[in-house]
Parts: sequence; C-alpha cells; structure tokens
Amino acid sequence: MNAYSNLIRHAGNKQLFHALEMSISAQCNDYPFHIHAEGVRGTGKTTIMRSARKILPSILRIKGCIYNCDPNAPHCPQHRHLTANEVEALESEYIPRPFLEISHSAKIGTVVGSIDIGKLTDKSNSMAALLPGTIPQAHRGIIFIDEINRLADTSPELADVLLDVMGSKPGRVQIEETGLPAVEMPISVSIWAASNPDEEPGSLSLIRKQLADRFDVTVAMERPNDYETVYDILNQPSQTLPCDQSTLALPTGELKLIQVQSSIKRVLAAVYVDFELESLRAVKSLELAASLSTLVMGRRLVTIADVIRVVPLVLAHRTTTATIVNIIKYLETIESDAATCTDAASTAALAMVGAAGNHHKSNMSWWKKLWEDIRKILQAGSFYSSGHQILGANNQSSGSGKMQKPPDAPMIAPAKKALPLSQVPDEQFVTVEAKK
Repeated sequence: MNAYSNLIRHAGNKQLFHALEMSISAQCNDYPFHIHAEGVRGTGKTTIMRSARKILPSILRIKGCIYNCDPNAPHCPQHRHLTANEVEALESEYIPRPFLEISHSAKIGTVVGSIDIGKLTDKSNSMAALLPGTIPQAHRGIIFIDEINRLADTSPELADVLLDVMGSKPGRVQIEETGLPAVEMPISVSIWAASNPDEEPGSLSLIRKQLADRFDVTVAMERPNDYETVYDILNQPSQTLPCDQSTLALPTGELKLIQVQSSIKRVLAAVYVDFELESLRAVKSLELAASLSTLVMGRRLVTIADVIRVVPLVLAHRTTTATIVNIIKYLETIESDAATCTDAASTAALAMVGAAGNHHKSNMSWWKKLWEDIRKILQAGSFYSSGHQILGANNQSSGSGKMQKPPDAPMIAPAKKALPLSQVPDEQFVTVEAKK
C-alpha cells in the first residue's frame, strides 16, 4: 500500500484528505469525528482511508491494558476504580493508535465482546471472563468499515451497535454474556466508513437514515477528470518504504483553543431553524467540522468562510441539494456584507440573525437591507454611546442620535382621504349569491 503522503490529490478526492485530517485531529483531542465516504467503485476511498493509519499519532496507555486505558482517565473494569496513586504506580507504554476494521462477516461477539474461551478452558486456572471485541479494543482510535451500506442492510444488529457507539460523544458499549454481569463502558472511537451508493443495496441514507445521520460528514468521492492526474497515478511506484520509514504522524493542535464566537453560533442557530433541518446533529457537526477545519489550517478563530467550507460535507446526507445551495448563498451573503462593514457593526448584525425570522427563505435581499439600515444608523450618530436610533419613514435614520419622543416622530398620512362607502364604485363591492 502506498504511503499516505505519496497518494495523488486531485479535485475529486481532496475533500476526503481534509476530512480525515480533521478526524485525526479530533480523535487526538479525545473527541470522535465520524466520516463516511461515498463514491463509485475504484475511486480510491478505501486506499486513502487505510493508508491514513500510518499518520496516526501514538497513544499512552496503562501497560498491557487491552482496553487502551488512558493513565489520566482509566475507564475499563480493571482500572477505572483505582485511585490516582494506584494508577501512577502502574507502568505505562506508548503504542500505535488503534486502527481496526469491522467486516460484513463479523458477529456481535467479535465486535462487542464475549466470553474469553482461553481463560475459561485454562486447566491450571479456569475462570469466566469477558474478552473485549473490536470496538472496546479500538478505544482512542479508529474503526474502518468498508461498504457500510451492505453491512447496514445484512447485519441490522451490528448497525444497532454502531448507533450506540456513535450516538453520543463519547459513545458507549455494553458487553453481555449469560452468567456474567453486564459491562458498560464509555468508548471514544471515530468511525470511518466507505460505500458505493450506485450498487445494491443503495445509499446508506436510504437504508438506515438514523445511522447515516450519526456521521458528522459525508464526502462525495469523484473520479479524476484530467489526463495529467491519471498519468501521475499510473506513474506512482507500486511499493513504498518499510512501515517504520514511511510512517509520519500528523501534527495536531488543541481543539479547546479554537474560538467559536457567539455571533457564529447565532448564524448556525438561524440555519437550523429557518432552513428546517431535522437533526440537531447537523448544526453540532457544522460547528465541530468548522472548528476542526480551522484547527487543521493552523488558525484559532472560526469564520463564516470556515462554516461555508464544511456545509456540503456536513449536510449532503441530511438535506436536499437545493437547501444546501440556499444555505451557502445565505452564508456567502453574510460573509460578503460583514467584509464591507466595521468589526463592531459586523458583530452587531450577526447577533441579530437569530431574531431575523424566516424572510431569507423567500427573499434573500432582507439581509442586505438590514446591513444598509445599520450602516445608516452608524453614519448618522453614535450607535453605542447615545443609544439606538429610531428608524423613521421608509426605515431611514432620523439622524438625531437619540431616542425620539412619540409626539415628535414624523407621521405619514395616506395620499388622499378614504371615500365614503356610498361613493365606492359598484364593481369594487364584494357580493355573494342571495340564499334561497
């Protein structure tokens, strides 16, 4: 398999590279970020995802712990009840970050956990014990599932397990076996999946919509469409350096340092309500994805541009293309207008988004009009020191810089007096048939 850094990037796959690096950064911050790559066969989805295991930073765990317990936050049945001093007395070790796969032939016992047959049949010291499955052993790492749409169709019980693992952050897993007490543990694992929506049984969002919604982003993989890119792919060496020489961990930052201002959160709230998104996970994933994109790009402050960048990834499997286009237009309008205004006015206007109502769904000009009114207020007087001004006729600023008294406010009367009813032409009356 080619090294991750040697893979050819082109317009059809660059979003997947970006999403994987976002997920790795999130997992290194103990925060799962789930990715689903959809595309026709042969576009390189599986190759890219599997090669990314070579750039995963290592983890520190309690030595020999098969559940990968973090010495600072042990969670497994064996270590979670220990005191800090007792954990400190145990040895620790660095290991490669887990990257495990779940196949279509997997059983619940191998995925979740089952009775440890080895310990049960040990003649010298036979005992009943649980053996953790793929999910518990992947704690603090990655689980990859190829053709997840087929797994969801043929193994609904495994799909149900994934719903629990991906339902919250961190997720949870429960191991149950007859005669043994059930074991429940928190699990921090990022699920990476791939599928071919044009083949049976179809798109994951049509098979298990609830499972599709658990993925933070869905990446649409496309084939390369220029000669030079295909030539570069064909010209790649078929073999790479040994693993220990080709491994290069991805540098990651601290997610907690990323700032999402309240104005951005108000915009996200408006997107959720006004565009009638079904799942709250949609806006939560928008915030997380924008934050991770900002982190990967080496910045700390999330902008509207960061949100725009991830909208197609986050919403592709959650709503229609038309809605995504309208959301992007809406955000681009905000970004464009904010760029031409002062920082103070930008913050003030963004804060008003949540109260602006549903007008933009039918007429996008309402936002521009709002900005024009704010600019006029700022130009006419001191918006912050003298108090808000009252908009007069036609929403024009009164220019006084102070609140006007109602008697002094300009009044606009009708252009002419209303006609008496007796003078209204007959054709303007509304009539109904007389009852028989």
